[in-house]
Amino acid sequence: MVGVKNVTMDEQFFQGHFPGKPIMPGVLIIEALAQTGGVLMLNGTENPDNKLVLFMAINNVKFRKPVVPGDQLILDVRMVSRRSKVIQIRGQAFVDGNVVAEGDFTAALVDREEAKSKSISK
Repeated sequence: MVGVKNVTMDEQFFQGHFPGKPIMPGVLIIEALAQTGGVLMLNGTENPDNKLVLFMAINNVKFRKPVVPGDQLILDVRMVSRRSKVIQIRGQAFVDGNVVAEGDFTAALVDREEAKSKSISK
């Protein structure tokens, strides 16, 4: 599955990251990959509105090049393995055909009601 993010200077995070040298925070690149992976997991799932994707681990993350305003981030995720509700995903982010970030994600696909009943309440 492929996602696209057009990176523009009017993104709020560029105000402080970094003044005079705007760079997209790595954590937001990884979040974009994780969200694209979530869409991959829900795609083809029966009753996706009744499901949640809960990320369990993010491993082997590497940042290769900075992402700056004007870049188009191509988010490429693929399923590596699936065991019942637990799925392994490999994600890579590209700009102009070059890998700028990559990582491995583990996530679980759970029923919304099941997740709600296990939440901590005050």
